[in-house]
Amino acid sequence: MSKVISLANQKGGVGKTTTSINLAAALAAQGKRVLLIDADPQANTSSGLGVEIRELDNTIYECLINGVDPHTAIVQTNTKNLSLIPSHIDLVGAEIEMLNIEHREQLLKNVLTQVRDEFDYVLIDCSPSLGLITVNALTASDSVIIPVQCEFFALEGIAKLLNTIKIIKSKLNPSLKIEGFLLTMFDNRLRLSNQVYEEVKRHFGDLVFNTVIARNVRLSEAPSHGVSVLEYDPSSKGAQNYKSLAKELIKRNK
Repeated sequence: MSKVISLANQKGGVGKTTTSINLAAALAAQGKRVLLIDADPQANTSSGLGVEIRELDNTIYECLINGVDPHTAIVQTNTKNLSLIPSHIDLVGAEIEMLNIEHREQLLKNVLTQVRDEFDYVLIDCSPSLGLITVNALTASDSVIIPVQCEFFALEGIAKLLNTIKIIKSKLNPSLKIEGFLLTMFDNRLRLSNQVYEEVKRHFGDLVFNTVIARNVRLSEAPSHGVSVLEYDPSSKGAQNYKSLAKELIKRNK
């Protein structure tokens, strides 16, 4: 049985897409069959894996709005064991189009029902908002990973996200759990990074991943080459961090 995990935080720039790409690649490197779904209209996950969006017939948009078979939207990436359902700028208007569809919060769940058993892990990269697409992602998921940037306003907005998760649990998806809080852009030379880590740990305890994602130039360079950091520079700190995170996630789900 596969595990569906959303990566969500309505705050932008927290390392959500970076984590989606590199955690997916690291899980694939562990021999897991992984499907990554780009549910962000910016489509950075898609371009970050070298997918030419303009050449695609079907994306997650067509699956949600036109009921297209998700198998026709799945793209095989250059990474072994890693498949992708790309996004498209059209997804911007999808939330308005979804308003007239019955059971609109369940659309992504219905899409995933058709493919999830073919994979060990399905990761969903959510947009930096708490709109209908993100609600769809959380409704379709078993759990959610919340990336938290090591900066002064790190916890700002998390209360709103946790409240959204609580509402979805009560009304749409009772089994939704928090997989964990992931500290990103960590710099152990900075007192602020260590303070944020301690604060998040104090608030959320065992829900915080032991693995932290350090600031790393290679992590920010990899997407421009259309590959994960594991492929771009396997010996880099960023690659090691995501390998460690994948192993920790697998261990948690044994």
